[in-house]
Amino acid sequence: MKITYLGHATLSIETKDKTILVDPFITGNELAKDIDIDKLYADYILITHAHQDHILDVEAIAKRTGARIVSNFEIVNYFGEKGIDGHPMNHGGKWKFDFGTVHYTNAIHTSSFPDGSYGGQPGGFVIETSHHRIYIAGDTALTYDMKLIPEIIGELDLAVLPIGDNFTMGVNEAIKASTFLNCNKILGYHFDTFGYIEIDKAEAINKFAKSKKELVILPIGNNLKI
Repeated sequence: MKITYLGHATLSIETKDKTILVDPFITGNELAKDIDIDKLYADYILITHAHQDHILDVEAIAKRTGARIVSNFEIVNYFGEKGIDGHPMNHGGKWKFDFGTVHYTNAIHTSSFPDGSYGGQPGGFVIETSHHRIYIAGDTALTYDMKLIPEIIGELDLAVLPIGDNFTMGVNEAIKASTFLNCNKILGYHFDTFGYIEIDKAEAINKFAKSKKELVILPIGNNLKI
């Protein structure tokens, strides 16, 4: 599995034969100006919640590639009205797709579309293939529910956690989250895009290391293989 960081909370995940895009927000992110959305491919687009910094490029990419959206009921309906196919989910549910099983997990945040309309409840995902299991937290506070993920779903190979603070968990909370998740390899995201979430990346890596955990911070466009 190859995971490419495309800035903010946007990921491209390549499994054996499918490509999954998560929360595409690229054209509105100055830090990701070198990423051309017209060159991105996706079989599926997973959306954690309806805020603009997670859905801005969904419509353009989905209509060009024919990608199927996976998200909560409200978000799938919203894009369905634009002619985009989707699979609705809700907290605690799972579904087996052709690339593996997706579990829809809890997140503590808000969720509304740019026009202010209701975007359903925010969530996260565990993607489980025949060889790997990764957790994508979405925008969330630290929550005790994270303890249930390895207990119910199984051991994780990687957890993708927000570390920018202010709107989500910060570094200290993410360290505690990794303990709850029983996962010592963390990919950080949702940082530096705006002034509110700028972090000292070297300090963050050192804090994780002192807790005997690995924080991976990828430059935009770079990838991690697990």
